[in-house]
Amino acid sequence: MMLTYNAVDAGGRSTSDSIEAPSLREAVEQLRRRGLYVTTINESADRRARKATADRANDKTQSARLPIKTLSHMTRQVTMLLRAGSGIVPAFTAIQRQTTRPGHAALIGRIIADLEDGLPLTDALRKHPRSFDAVYCAIVAAGEASGTLTEMFDRLSVIVGKTRAMRKKILGALAYPCLLTVMCSHIFLVLLFFVIPRFNDMFIQLGVEAPASTKMLLATSAGLRSYWPLMAGALILVAAGVSWLVTSDRGRAWLSNIQLMIPLIGRLRSRLIQGQVFRTMGTLLESRVNVLETLELVRESTRNHRFQSLFDELEAALQSGGRLSTTFESSGIVEPYICQAVHTGEDTGSLGGAMTFCADMLDETNEELINLIMKLLEPLILIVMGAAVGGVAISLFMPLFDLTAGIR
Repeated sequence: MMLTYNAVDAGGRSTSDSIEAPSLREAVEQLRRRGLYVTTINESADRRARKATADRANDKTQSARLPIKTLSHMTRQVTMLLRAGSGIVPAFTAIQRQTTRPGHAALIGRIIADLEDGLPLTDALRKHPRSFDAVYCAIVAAGEASGTLTEMFDRLSVIVGKTRAMRKKILGALAYPCLLTVMCSHIFLVLLFFVIPRFNDMFIQLGVEAPASTKMLLATSAGLRSYWPLMAGALILVAAGVSWLVTSDRGRAWLSNIQLMIPLIGRLRSRLIQGQVFRTMGTLLESRVNVLETLELVRESTRNHRFQSLFDELEAALQSGGRLSTTFESSGIVEPYICQAVHTGEDTGSLGGAMTFCADMLDETNEELINLIMKLLEPLILIVMGAAVGGVAISLFMPLFDLTAGIR
């Protein structure tokens, strides 16, 4: 922290200046070794102002969360600044100056204030678990303990960057199917609220006896037009439920378990979780974190019950002298070629490198599987849309065909 002081030297001359030290006691000791006797010492005005700002924003930072894009950019910037020889506090200070969102700047300011108070970076990050998860903090802790913080931030930038890239890949692949779904829904709403009622009036005037499919379609249209406020309320409740599932811990855990039960989607989700688990394990093991502690930390990267049970089996196997590869193979979750790579890593003593290699292979297969799913999903949506619109058209025009046949 930066401190300002007033002191006198051995000749009785007064002097005022500033000094950077981890604590007040350390600052006084440094000045005494210089032959100065401190009369007053306080935090610098800039430091007090920054701390006051951070304290006022503390409530905001408790709820703030850095998006994956911001976290990725921040991690890369820290890596670059540390490589250039910057200290950790100046690095975060430089990042804070570039941050435009007040909530994000306040969160980084809180981290800077904690660092200037002498708190280790790991402890400062752990105060914000919604932005920095247990694995992120564990890798930073390994860097602080081994004196390789720059290397650990470099590895973190790779992990966060790959996570962001995979999310962008999935969102980009879902863009076109979502657009088709919205268009299909819009067409159906127009048909149900505006087109079908006119056909109903025409059928009544002509005295046409409509078939069962047409009657069902007309009844659906009439019901929607009569009870649309209830339908709108139901949609709002559904949207609120989806929002709860996506944002709450319990909802996300439930979604994580349900996703594995969906054909093809469950396979992709399982591989995505495996890719994240193996990459994190590889980084921690290469950072000299022991295997049991690595498993305990990686456990927190997923809420899926099936993978939680797998972590229990892995810990039990290690404690009884077993092998990770054997447990992976017996679980039925991990594919054989991944188990073989882990087995080779155990035999050669390079388990961390083998885990990272497995993560790279899983990333490649995941991209191929995403492309396959999208190639199947897009025509499927078009087929369903065409069948639905065709069914509506046939139901509406069938009575007219019957009427024309009767006139002849």
